[in-house]
Amino acid sequence: MNNSVLTKAILAPAFLVLGVAGCGSDSSSNSGPAVFSLGVSDAPVENANKVVVCFSGIELVGNGDPVTMNVGDEGVVGPNDMCTDNTGNVIPNTHGFDLLTLQGANSSDFIEGVEVEPGEYGQFRLNIADNGSYVETIGGETVSLRVPSNQLRLDGLTLTANQTFNYTLEFELRQALVAPPGLGQYQLKPRGVRLVDNAETGNINGRLDEALLTNNECTVAPEDASVPVASVYFYEGAGVAVEDMQDNQDNESDPYASVAVYYDGAMEYPFEIGFVAAGPYTLGLTCDTEDDPTAEDTLNFIHTQDIEVIAGDTLELLVEETEE
Repeated sequence: MNNSVLTKAILAPAFLVLGVAGCGSDSSSNSGPAVFSLGVSDAPVENANKVVVCFSGIELVGNGDPVTMNVGDEGVVGPNDMCTDNTGNVIPNTHGFDLLTLQGANSSDFIEGVEVEPGEYGQFRLNIADNGSYVETIGGETVSLRVPSNQLRLDGLTLTANQTFNYTLEFELRQALVAPPGLGQYQLKPRGVRLVDNAETGNINGRLDEALLTNNECTVAPEDASVPVASVYFYEGAGVAVEDMQDNQDNESDPYASVAVYYDGAMEYPFEIGFVAAGPYTLGLTCDTEDDPTAEDTLNFIHTQDIEVIAGDTLELLVEETEE
């Protein structure tokens, strides 16, 4: 895919535009553009077969005039036919992603190798089509999915001249996907959607020891393998006390991420989370699998342990009972 150069819309000769460096740099330096790529990934959610979100583009703002990259632009993924309006017609200039196909360390490219003016961008905005996004429930019902103002606004990023940046838009749907009572539709909120620099993230491949579940009277080896047996929560920082571990409701003590754990039908209880910011975390395991992000739920944690995620590495993690 050929690179394209996106610059701010200022009336100046091209050589002057290319001479503009990032915030706080020497404007006389001969700096080049930053190269920006963006992928899309998801942490899984229960009670859905599909979660299709219809992207139309992104904006980088707060560093002069906005830099806009729309579906079909050079370096940006082209439109597909996954997004349709109420009459069944394909919505032009949109690209639908089924987030449930992009779980764990899996991702799909949205932007690849686009050159942008370096600098500090105060906000990242994801533009979503007015219609077309939807959730297909476990029961097969298709329910509209809306985004307030058709835009998700996230913290910004700094792009340095002559550097290549690979970012991922990680959807933590157990936090971001909500079904407000009485609306008859789902909503996607920015809480639980993270923009992460791939160079500063790692992955977690984990599994639960069945003895830990059995000793705590949790469900094991269910006949219906589509029913979760437990949930694993990750809280930023080591040594987080159980009384400070909250559910996915919107509050100051939200988990960084959480994931439901399923029986694999043989003998394992695996789980996976991708694109986790490097650093220490406290893991909390509970056999409570219902966690409505619109309500306060009481979770009974049966096990905690400290872990460390290292950038560029995959943490192979066994969650098992330990002797006191």
